Amino acid sequence: MSFSLDGVGLTHANGFAALTGISLSADQGECIALIGPSGAGKTSLLSVIGTALAPTAGQGTVLDAPLSGRTLRESDLKQLRARIGTVHQAPPIPGRQRAVTAVLAGRLGRWPAWKSLASLLYPMDAPGAKAALERVDLADKLFCRCDQLSGGQLQRVGIARVLYQQPDLILADEPVSALDPALAQATIRLLVADAEARGATLIASLHAVDLALGNFRRIVGVKAGRIAFDLPSERVSDALLRELYAGEGDELPVQAHEPAFMTRQHAANDAATRAACC
Repeated sequence: MSFSLDGVGLTHANGFAALTGISLSADQGECIALIGPSGAGKTSLLSVIGTALAPTAGQGTVLDAPLSGRTLRESDLKQLRARIGTVHQAPPIPGRQRAVTAVLAGRLGRWPAWKSLASLLYPMDAPGAKAALERVDLADKLFCRCDQLSGGQLQRVGIARVLYQQPDLILADEPVSALDPALAQATIRLLVADAEARGATLIASLHAVDLALGNFRRIVGVKAGRIAFDLPSERVSDALLRELYAGEGDELPVQAHEPAFMTRQHAANDAATRAACC
């Protein structure tokens, strides 16, 4: 089991309930898309799973460790977090840092202290960082300062860092929000393919419904801090989506500007084509 949540809640100090009664689990190697309106609690849910936030109610485990880091020794918590890779919507990368250093930071939790410090002065694995950047079409930016990159390029540097890290659990929070539709599609496919190839678990919060339906077998809808539905992608109807996004406008949020049913049909056609070829 990659993670298991049982009745998990998260209430902030100001009394706001970000999550309520969340029961959700994933087997190792599953790829799951989280969808839902802005402010639904998707980021909070990823933060709890990633041990960045401790739940205020319920219980659970992440990679066989207790959900709350308070029950772990500091060394054990460090080892656990080294097995979790997080892709942020706005990567927390210092502007003066070079892309090579930002990517190599993915392994800092596994490297000894001397190697981590030495790598700040001289990149300890520049070829490895370049290979990771090449997977997101940024190999030519290896020694560029991060404040010289666009928002979309910074997002891809953050993804390259997680690819280099090779974690057992990948948490991606709106990882392609700054990318154009074609690049967003390719990047999501890369994350899914990497997770499947390594047997890692991937949970991605996505604003665009079509990206979720077209690339993930399991879709979890989140609304008002609760699980609205947890279904295979082929069972996520347009009626469910309209109910999930009720009040968010007349159109569903999409990346490729296609109706949800068209995206689902294209996904089915792609699957049939792959099956025929194999």
